[in-house]
Amino acid sequence: MSGPGPDDRVSRRPLLERVGMALVALVLGALFGGVAAAAWSNGEGFLAVMGAIGCLMTLWVGALTLVRG
Repeated sequence: MSGPGPDDRVSRRPLLERVGMALVALVLGALFGGVAAAAWSNGEGFLAVMGAIGCLMTLWVGALTLVRG
């Protein structure tokens, strides 16, 4: 006896929800970018790199949310 297939369990999110989640990711990405810029201007290289990586990853996931749903 097998359970539901992958197509039965997966449904696309509504467009409004995807746009909302992408906007949340955009705001958080901007915050990470601000941390990176502030850290870089104060000579904290490691923190700046970590903030920039967080910014890029957050924006990447936000874009994937819009594209893949």
